[in-house]
Amino acid sequence: MTWWKGPLVGFDLETTGTDPEESRIVTAALVDTVGGRLETTGNWLLDPGVPIPAEATAIHGIDDGYVRERGRPAAEAVEEIAAALCERLTAGRPVVAFNAAFDLSLLDAELRRHGRPVLAERLGGPVGPVVDAMVIDRALDKYRKGSRTLQRVCEVYGVELLDAHQAGSDALAAVRVAVALGERFPRQAGELPPEELHRRQIGWHREWAEGLQEFLRRKDAGVVIDPRWPLR
Repeated sequence: MTWWKGPLVGFDLETTGTDPEESRIVTAALVDTVGGRLETTGNWLLDPGVPIPAEATAIHGIDDGYVRERGRPAAEAVEEIAAALCERLTAGRPVVAFNAAFDLSLLDAELRRHGRPVLAERLGGPVGPVVDAMVIDRALDKYRKGSRTLQRVCEVYGVELLDAHQAGSDALAAVRVAVALGERFPRQAGELPPEELHRRQIGWHREWAEGLQEFLRRKDAGVVIDPRWPLR
């Protein structure tokens, strides 16, 4: 069975910001699927312990009062999220995300912040296999014009995205985009073993980062685009 027809787990975070080292998790979701068919969803609402900026609230709709009243203590919830994610990976279920390097790096940063083992320590080796719908789309349809947001990519591949910027909805949409990519690009992605696809994504992301950095340095010689994937 090809990976996109089998068990997958979608992963997404909504956060206080865009820097994975400094931002905090506000909500998290893991969605278990077989191909694109939803089986179960796990959701977490966290009190991040810091104020949620207004610009973040404008995106995901969650403010300080809501998390203080209903959110779980961050250290406790982060441990549960990491344990659930590693349980799937240990069972051989690929993790699917859209911009995995952000979500996985932020989760690792939160684990360090609360004195908990990071993902690689829990797994006893590299984190994977990971299927990053953003990285694959960018590599295999590189000349398509327009943005590469999850909303836009869902439109391209005919995936319905309800409640954008809600972690469960975004995680399921990422899985369904990945399934569509596997089906559309069988030779380059869909027919590869998950471990080989993971290795190729490392190279695809590095190639993209180096190209973007070279382009941006024409105007600013100090620009650095991180080439590491799936963790920074």
